[in-house]
Parts: sequence; structure tokens; C-alpha cells
Amino acid sequence: MVEARHLKISDSEWEVLRVLWANPQSDSKTVCEILGESKEWQNSTIKTLLGRLVKKEALATTKKGNKFYYSPLVSEDEVIVSATETLFSHICAKKIGQTLAEMIEQAPLTADDYQLIQEVLSKKETVSTIKCNCIPGQCNCKEHQNKTI
Repeated sequence: MVEARHLKISDSEWEVLRVLWANPQSDSKTVCEILGESKEWQNSTIKTLLGRLVKKEALATTKKGNKFYYSPLVSEDEVIVSATETLFSHICAKKIGQTLAEMIEQAPLTADDYQLIQEVLSKKETVSTIKCNCIPGQCNCKEHQNKTI
């Protein structure tokens, strides 16, 4: 089984996984019915995506009779953490706070969500400075102004 941190999935593969997280042990017909209606994808496209996810060890297959049933080998939470880590690895470390603030500003939040965020923030220790993690030429940090490319 592949670790979710090392799993690279496309947006389309993510959609297939979402169906299987909500409906584990589904056959391809069920996945095709759900995504065929909502995404207007052809069955062959969905079956290709299922095959890719099996090859990436994100899905397991079980054969019962002449049907294959698919089960996720990675949890939704693991993949969300992996996607978040990937996002943060692509932006300057100095912009992560701003990015989080913008995400919170744009996201619809329930009172419970708001409370959870408040609790996490109240426990979060701050740091005095954040070091840029970019190579020269990747961002506009003052840390890179005097370095030559």
C-alpha cells in the first residue's frame, strides 16, 4: 500500500476516490452511475481512472463472481493532509499564514467550524520569524533581494 503522502492523484482521480470513500466496496457500475450523471463522464473514462488508482495502490479490488469491487486503501483525511502539504510546499513559507487567512475568509463555516479554528489558534504557539524556503528567483522576499540568480 502506498503512503498517502507519496500519492500523486489528479483532480479526476480525486473525484473517484470521493465516491469510494462515501461508498466503499462499490463496483464500477455504481461509480459510473454516480460520476456519469454528475460529471457527464463516459464509463470508459471512469474505468480508466479506477484502473489508475488500483495501479497507484490507492484502491484495492475484490472479485465476486464476474464483478470487481473497489475499496480505498487511503483515507480521505490522509489524502487531504497530503494535498495540504503539497500546496504549502509550492508556496513561500512566509505566505502560509496569509494563505490560511484567505482560505478561512473564503470558506463557508459553521459555528462548530469557527469554534474549532478558534481552539486550534488559541493553542498554537507563534514564532518570531519565518524563514523563506524558496530558491532565489522564486519569490519577492527581502531575503533574496541581494542574492544573484
